[in-house]
Amino acid sequence: MTEETSPMKPAPPRFDLAQSPIARPEFIALLAMLMALNALAIDIMLPAFPNILASYPGTPDNRVQLVLTAYLIGFGFSQLVFGPISDRFGRRVPLFVGMGIYMTFAIAGAIAPSLEWLLAARFVQGVGAAGTRTIALAIVRDTHSGRAMASTMSLVLMVFMIVPVLAPSIGQIIILGREWQWIFIFMALCCAIVLVWAGTRMPETLTLEYRRPLTFASVGGAFGFIFSNRQSLFYGLGTAFFFGSLFSFLNLAQPVFGETYQLGVYFPAAFASLAILMAVSSFANSRLVLRLGQRRLAHTGLLAFATLSAIHVVIASFGNPPLWLFMGLMAITMPLFGLIGANLNSLAMEPMGKIAGTASSVFGFGQTVIGSLLGAFVGQTFSGQVVTLVAGFALVSFIALVFVLIAEGGKLFGTAES
Repeated sequence: MTEETSPMKPAPPRFDLAQSPIARPEFIALLAMLMALNALAIDIMLPAFPNILASYPGTPDNRVQLVLTAYLIGFGFSQLVFGPISDRFGRRVPLFVGMGIYMTFAIAGAIAPSLEWLLAARFVQGVGAAGTRTIALAIVRDTHSGRAMASTMSLVLMVFMIVPVLAPSIGQIIILGREWQWIFIFMALCCAIVLVWAGTRMPETLTLEYRRPLTFASVGGAFGFIFSNRQSLFYGLGTAFFFGSLFSFLNLAQPVFGETYQLGVYFPAAFASLAILMAVSSFANSRLVLRLGQRRLAHTGLLAFATLSAIHVVIASFGNPPLWLFMGLMAITMPLFGLIGANLNSLAMEPMGKIAGTASSVFGFGQTVIGSLLGAFVGQTFSGQVVTLVAGFALVSFIALVFVLIAEGGKLFGTAES
C-alpha cells in the first residue's frame, strides 16, 4: 500500500499555506464563502416558492421544487468537468470562470419569462456553482491532510452553515419588499463580491510541478484510481447517500414548516434554528476530530442519526407529531451532520492527494446528483405527512452505514491514529 493510499499515513499537503500571504482565518473564511454561494442559491429560494407559483399560473404545486432540482443537477454533473480542468490549469482560472457563469445566469433567472426558462437558467447557474464547490475542496486537500483536513473542512462548513441561517430570512425580506426576481439579483451581487475577494487574495495552490495533463489517458487513469480505491469509493458512496437526507430536508422544509405546521412567515426562524445547531456541531467537530479522529466521530454520528431517524419514523407513523415534538427530535438529529459530513468527505479524499481536483469532482457529483435525486423523490411523494421526510432520513442513513462498513472491511470506529 502506497503512502498516497494508506489511511494511516496520509500524504502530506502539496502547498505550504504558511508561505502564502493569506492568513489561515481569512483562508478558511474565503473558502467558506466560495462554498456558501452554492448554499445561498439553494436556501434563499425556499420562501419564494409560493411567489414563483403565483407568477406562473397553472403550475402544479410540487413542480416548483424543480427550481432546486434543476440547479442541483447542473451543479452535480458539471463538477466532473471542473475537477480534471483544475488539475490541469490550476485552481484559480477555472474557479473564476465558474463564478462568471454563476453571476450571468443568476441575472438570467431574474428575467425568465416562464418556469421553463427559469429552470434552464437555474440549471446553468448550477453549472457555474460547480466550480466553487469542486475547487474549494481541492484547495483544502492541496493544503491539508489527515485530521487537519477534517478540522479545516469542519470550520469551512461551520461558516458555510451560517448561510442557511440567514438565506431564507434574506429571501423573505426581499419578497416582502420586492418581487421574487430580486433574489437572483442579490445572488449575482454576492458572487461579484466574493469574486473580487478571491481574485485579489486566494493563492494558486496547485503549482506547476503537480499539474496533470488533460488527456483521455490521464483523466481515465485518475477515474480508475478513484474507483479502485475501496476507502475512497465507498466513503464517497456513503457520503452521497447520506446527503440525500439533507436534500430531502431542503426540498420539504418550506412545505413542512410553512404548510403542515402553518408557520407562514416564521418558517425561516424554524429553519434557521436547526441550521445554527448544525453550525455549532461543525465547530465542535473541528476541535474533537483532532483528538478523536474522523472515523470515531463519523461512525458514531451516523449510527446515532440512523437510530434517531428510525425512532422518529415510528412516532410519525401514527400521524404528524405536535410541532414541539417534531422540532425536539430534529434538534437532536440534524446537528449530527456536523459530525458526519466533513469527516466522511475527508476520509473519501484522504488517499486522493495526487488527483484532488478530479476526486473532489467525482465525490461532489455523487453527493449532488444522488443526493438531489433522492431528495426530489422524497419531495415528490410528500402529501402533508412528516413521516415521508423522516422515513427518507432513516433509509438513506442506513444505506450510508452499509457503504461505510464495506469501506472499513466490516469494522467501525477505527483506532487512536485514525
